Amino acid sequence: MAKNEKRVQVTLACEECKRRNYITTKNKLNDRERIEMRKFCSWERRHTLHKETR
Repeated sequence: MAKNEKRVQVTLACEECKRRNYITTKNKLNDRERIEMRKFCSWERRHTLHKETR
């Protein structure tokens, strides 16, 4: 099966500790801007804002 080039892997970094905790995929055509999610940070031990890095 061919890999879909519309979806790309992105890395999410915590805004508090600046560590890269998560890797997820996003659709390039629908989500042009960098994504932001509230995810659990194991170093901070609480939910924090995670932003997409390059």
